[in-house]
Amino acid sequence: MTHKQVFAAIFSKVQRQTKPVGQQKPHRVLSKWILGFALTLLVGMADPLLGYSPTIHSALGAPVSDEHNQGIDNQIDANSERMIGEGRQIFRNDTFGDETFWTGVLHLEKALEGTKFGGVGAGVSPKTALAVGLKVDLAALPKKVVEGLKKNQVNLDDPATTLALLQANAVVGVKGTFNQDGSLQTVGITCAFCHSSVDDALAPGIGHRLDGWANRDLNVGVIVNLAPNLQPVADLLGVDVGTVHTVLNSWGPGKFDAELFLDGKAFRPDGKSAATLIPPAFGLAGVNLHTWTGWGSVTYWNAFVANLEMHGQGTFYDPRLNDATKFPIAAKNGFGNVRNSPDLVTGKLAPLQFYQLAIPAPPPPAGSFDPASAVRGEAIFAGKAKCAACHVSPLYTEPGWNMHKASEIGIDDFQASRAPDDAYRTSPLKGLWTHTKGGFYHDGRFATLRDVVEHYNTFFHLNLSEQEKTDLVEFLKSL
Repeated sequence: MTHKQVFAAIFSKVQRQTKPVGQQKPHRVLSKWILGFALTLLVGMADPLLGYSPTIHSALGAPVSDEHNQGIDNQIDANSERMIGEGRQIFRNDTFGDETFWTGVLHLEKALEGTKFGGVGAGVSPKTALAVGLKVDLAALPKKVVEGLKKNQVNLDDPATTLALLQANAVVGVKGTFNQDGSLQTVGITCAFCHSSVDDALAPGIGHRLDGWANRDLNVGVIVNLAPNLQPVADLLGVDVGTVHTVLNSWGPGKFDAELFLDGKAFRPDGKSAATLIPPAFGLAGVNLHTWTGWGSVTYWNAFVANLEMHGQGTFYDPRLNDATKFPIAAKNGFGNVRNSPDLVTGKLAPLQFYQLAIPAPPPPAGSFDPASAVRGEAIFAGKAKCAACHVSPLYTEPGWNMHKASEIGIDDFQASRAPDDAYRTSPLKGLWTHTKGGFYHDGRFATLRDVVEHYNTFFHLNLSEQEKTDLVEFLKSL
């Protein structure tokens, strides 16, 4: 049967089912005329049952060659590889020029090296550095040093060893430059400072890099407290230096208060620190707002942190920070519109985001959860517990606006009220097992996953049995 015969058969059937024109409504006559024209056009152009159609071929032209497609694909692949490489380098090693602050203002380098090397105080030994959560990249260590560490022949009580580690670029997230006499010239920090850890392959705190992992051992407050000159911080907050020391010491391991220098709220109404847990930076592909209280996308937060928290030299714009009621310190100091020349941040945001989005959430270790229990827990997660209503698989957060008011999740709104949207993000759950240290929720208020389940069981009146709670926890551990 030719395409003309096919059309004739269709048209004949339409005629048999059509009333005389005088008995039809005008819009139905027009609709059927259009349908007939469309059928004629489609059948005339191609007959998929009969194969090749010269009509459609001549109308659309010859198909694009495989060589052309391959050329575009190669460009995309090359660009992806370049962006990943640049982003990794930026994430691990770029300070965005923040030495201007950490060295030029706070003089943290003097505290690290100690009086023996021209600084102040006793200096920071590797033992002290590891105790406050700094990590050492095993791959950056000379073979001789690795062998010495294995045989306990490296002096971990000597600040000179810390300087040697900095010279080898082995301290994760900390960059040092040196004078010709070996003294420390500048020190700065990178993204990896908070958002990388190590696998402890050689010793606790010494191992292979784990980019994207939240460093829940890192005591940022204690490290900053080492700086000899905290007066500029005190002036910014409108308090004395002693108060700054108290605030920084209140943070504890794995916590940081990114909003402190915006609103000056150092403590919650219950007297506890206002600092929040450092979140992981893996598994963010497809996730919308990704900090505890939203604020913006991955690249927004990179710009925010690079300029306002790391104190890099770049450009940052957010007019929401001009709200003097909500963000008095930010508004007073113009943090909503930061400009530096040269701009050492903006040109790096694209590859940095590309790399971060490429970091997958790590799978749980074998034997870290009960598989049979996890299978039952998955059914509870999607059913009776209603977890999947917000933690939508496979993102395990909402695909879209992933924010909720405090009243929706049964907690106070203190931290949410410090952010523009006055809400909390639905945290993605992949790789949850990697950041169990320090507790759960933004401030670690729930010590264990079981505590989280108990909270929701009570708040939402789920009536979960003890076995169901256990199974649900095992499923969360399996993500």
